[in-house]
Amino acid sequence: MPTETASQVQMVTDDRPVSQPGSLERGIDILLALSAASHPVTLSQLCRSTGLPKSTAHRILGVLCSRELARRVGNAYLPGELLESMTGITRARIPGTRQAVLPYLLYLYETTRQTVNLAVPSGLEARYVERLYGHNRVVSRSDSVDRAPLHCTATGKALLAFDPKLRQEVLARGMFERMTRRTITSLAGLERELAQVRRHGVAYSQEEYTEGVACVAAPVFGPGGRICMSLGVAAPAHQVPLAKLGISVRGAAQAISATLLGL
Repeated sequence: MPTETASQVQMVTDDRPVSQPGSLERGIDILLALSAASHPVTLSQLCRSTGLPKSTAHRILGVLCSRELARRVGNAYLPGELLESMTGITRARIPGTRQAVLPYLLYLYETTRQTVNLAVPSGLEARYVERLYGHNRVVSRSDSVDRAPLHCTATGKALLAFDPKLRQEVLARGMFERMTRRTITSLAGLERELAQVRRHGVAYSQEEYTEGVACVAAPVFGPGGRICMSLGVAAPAHQVPLAKLGISVRGAAQAISATLLGL
């Protein structure tokens, strides 16, 4: 029988169709696109960056969301909690800060006897990375998920007020979800609120996210002078003097910022 030459074999090999990527490869492409984004990504944006058809991307995103590798925020997507914990995607604390920060959180809890929260921005939400509380903790919507919207929480407002890029991303939405009858839902209203936060260095949320809960928060700045976290205290509404609580929270946040400068 005639034998094939090397050139003929090469020609046959080169003419074979390139295999299409499987579901695993497509899922990885979507995860890489989500991980690289600094803000929520829409389905259309994901399709443009990955080259996937909308129906395929939507189906894979459904699976990723069910496994907590992705999550939906409005009409866009972010890395899920499991993916964040695996890769450290969240705009996190400065490495090595827990040891430096925790004593101030403990002191703030001891002096206030209220729930103490330390939050970092995660997409268009605040994610609570440290929480201290006693048996009499207030019950909040964020308890089961350790995250909350930026526009109606004190920790979120503190992050928004001092992070221009994050503020621009959030304000671009124009209207905001109403969580309670006190929630600020207008663009102008939120901008006025954030101006007050920048002026006084303290943010307040009085039953704007959860009925019966009031919160006070202050920004924490990193070595470069940029906000990296916000420190907050949640307490029963109308049972604690918020102005006095604000002094304690702002003092603790300033002490943490000063400590971070030395890291």
